[in-house]
Amino acid sequence: MLLLCATPIGNLGDLTPRVREALASCNAVYCEDTRRTLTLLNHIGVKKPLVSCYRENERARAEEVVKRIQSGETVVYVSDAGMPGISDPGEALIQACIANNLPYSVLPGASAVLMAAVMSGLPVLPFTFFGFFPREKKEQRALFDRLKHLDHLAVFYESPNRADATLKLLHETFGNLDAALMRELTKLHEEVARGTLGELSVRYAENDPRGECVLCVLFRAGAEESAAPGLEATLTRLLKDGSSVRDAAAEAASLCGVPKKEAYAKALELTSNFVK
Repeated sequence: MLLLCATPIGNLGDLTPRVREALASCNAVYCEDTRRTLTLLNHIGVKKPLVSCYRENERARAEEVVKRIQSGETVVYVSDAGMPGISDPGEALIQACIANNLPYSVLPGASAVLMAAVMSGLPVLPFTFFGFFPREKKEQRALFDRLKHLDHLAVFYESPNRADATLKLLHETFGNLDAALMRELTKLHEEVARGTLGELSVRYAENDPRGECVLCVLFRAGAEESAAPGLEATLTRLLKDGSSVRDAAAEAASLCGVPKKEAYAKALELTSNFVK
């Protein structure tokens, strides 16, 4: 059968006895990064064949896994950290097992999503996990269309190098919502920074947080309509980043939920002020 196993997100002591037993008794370990998994296996004194299985080759590897299970083997899959299938490979492997009527199971353990949601100190239920915060503007606009209707906690993964920009963008679009930024979860320098989006943006404006981050934001439906920074701040940022008046107005109108004519008029006003 196939066993998808959660692995520690930082502290190796969080490896569960069941996962340890599965790693010791399986026929092979498929993993996102063989180097990371080798470190884990060395830590528990286990030697197993390692096969790389990352997002780009997961579907091809799924065919291999199916054949191995059909021949009577037990295969373990682990991602670099946390639960496979949660912003990590794993889904295609399960789909292959279902399609071929093969047994699979999931062995629970560490999860950055669940830990961060609880540790944020914000109301947890319900919450929505959006994975990694998108980098492309088109994807950001699509996300914001969903977030403006959200009325509960949202959880995002984010790179420490982009945390400041993401906090600033969310603050400009949705105002001073309550939030928490967590980094280095389960590790020696674990930290939780709580406050509003504005406060957190100021905190990390010059000094990027170290270590992988999880951002929790308590959204309120319609909050973007009364966001303090609002349209002017959004247009100012876009224009200073080099966008044309037309492009800046179109994007700001979408982000702030205002008519394009209003955004365009405001953009013209701002550019005239820049000239002065």
